Amino acid sequence: MEHTVDKKEIVIQYCIITFGAFLVAAAISLFMIPGNLVFGSVSGLSFVLTHFIPLPVSVINLILNLFFLLIGFIFVGKDFGVKTVYAAVMTPVFMYIFEQTLPNLTSLTQDIWLDLLCCVLLVSLGQMVLFGVEASSGGLDIPAKILNKYFHVDLGKGVIFFGMLTVASSILVYDIRTLIVGILATYLNGVAVDEFVGGFSKKKRVCILSDHREEIQKFITEEINRGFTVYQAVGGYTQEKRLEIVTILARNEYGKLLSYIRKVDPDAFVTVTSVSEVVGVWNRRGKAGKL
Repeated sequence: MEHTVDKKEIVIQYCIITFGAFLVAAAISLFMIPGNLVFGSVSGLSFVLTHFIPLPVSVINLILNLFFLLIGFIFVGKDFGVKTVYAAVMTPVFMYIFEQTLPNLTSLTQDIWLDLLCCVLLVSLGQMVLFGVEASSGGLDIPAKILNKYFHVDLGKGVIFFGMLTVASSILVYDIRTLIVGILATYLNGVAVDEFVGGFSKKKRVCILSDHREEIQKFITEEINRGFTVYQAVGGYTQEKRLEIVTILARNEYGKLLSYIRKVDPDAFVTVTSVSEVVGVWNRRGKAGKL
């Protein structure tokens, strides 16, 4: 059965996208441009191009985003593209609003390193929010997403790779110091994206040995709505044969299960490992999702 998205969920997703686009635009308008930072992004490239093309950064940003959106539609898919079209339009719209309401804005911190840190934090948060609903602010996020989809390259590493290619353009306008700061900012952005996205997407592989196995299995399927696998385990010392439950859960689901196990069987033997990626039917809930 295909999963249908109701109108309420769609509205929530686009509110999230709007918030993510605002964060990215705020980072660019409040910290990157006033701090004369050339970030390894389409916004950074747009900032450099304003020295050659008599257009605002927001307008150049929009033009470049439209180019990458065409690539996104072709290689990533229609659903990703539709959401990203909205985000890619809203980002320069917010940038334009900042340009009009805060003209000639100077550095808020008066320190290039603080501007860099604030910019990286806001951009990374915005990208994390957008990636979380299968969207993007456009620009270099799109080729990074393509690398992730077809070659399983981490999103952060994709951002770093394409960002390094574009930050080099700053040498056409600025000095070596600006180039080095831009390279550092691009690298930190990629690391932050990996940390934010990876941290939220990691799963828990939980292995359980308990005398209350059937109760725990029922809780996993009926309360958490996940599947599980049962393996036969043999105690090395006692040679006793027991059945071990193995399930893969999201972080919040793991917390619910652990609380239940502590209540129903405090003596249960539980081991937990982190899982960086799950491929297959894990995301399908109910019977179809059982391991």
